[in-house]
Amino acid sequence: MATRTLIHVPDAPRRGEVVEIRVTLGHAMENGLRPDGYGNVVPRSLVTRFECRLDGTLVAAADLYPAIAANPYLAFWVRANGPGTLSFEWWGDWDFHHRETRAIQPA
Repeated sequence: MATRTLIHVPDAPRRGEVVEIRVTLGHAMENGLRPDGYGNVVPRSLVTRFECRLDGTLVAAADLYPAIAANPYLAFWVRANGPGTLSFEWWGDWDFHHRETRAIQPA
């Protein structure tokens, strides 16, 4: 069952304000050690890298490892100097790659 990804970007921060960005990556994070109901090992499937860019400039990055729980939660701070686009990308095992974008519109 797929779990949706949640991304929270403040609606209208003040220009120059430092704002918190919160991301919950919807992913099972299977470590490849757990047996399924038939005794077979569930294949490893992890998110291994997360990056956030503001108009192409890297503002946050994380390398994730097998000890990370399912649906990893990440939070970081960004200065909202002007309107822009936040690009969220994450990569994982089995050539997994996902990208989402959100606008940030300082008042």
